[in-house]
Amino acid sequence: MGRRILNQALSAMVNAERRGKSTVEIKPSSTVISSFLQIMKHRGYIKGFQVNDQHRVGKITVELQGRINSCKAITYRQDIKAKDIEEYKSRALPTRQWGYVVITTPDGVLDHEEAIKRNVGGQVLGYFH
Repeated sequence: MGRRILNQALSAMVNAERRGKSTVEIKPSSTVISSFLQIMKHRGYIKGFQVNDQHRVGKITVELQGRINSCKAITYRQDIKAKDIEEYKSRALPTRQWGYVVITTPDGVLDHEEAIKRNVGGQVLGYFH
């Protein structure tokens, strides 16, 4: 169920980008969505985001930058070893020059470059380019 919520949030961001919006609100919020957005912010795909906690169901306001072409969550569980990350990246992303695969690892939620650097594997959450 958590991955479906992530997929809905990422789809809302892509749709807002295509319409030319500067911000988008994502409801409900979760720590996984926040971690995914933190990686996107670190890599320069979004300007920033703010988590607004309203009682039980929070919302996240994301400032878009206009760089997102596609952003998807993998809704089924897919484990990946550290040595297989590069191969998975070449299959999932359209080109080797840009885009990131996001992986949840024992060290936290990381993009594929950081996971390779730390030599850890985990479950694929999704990707963006």
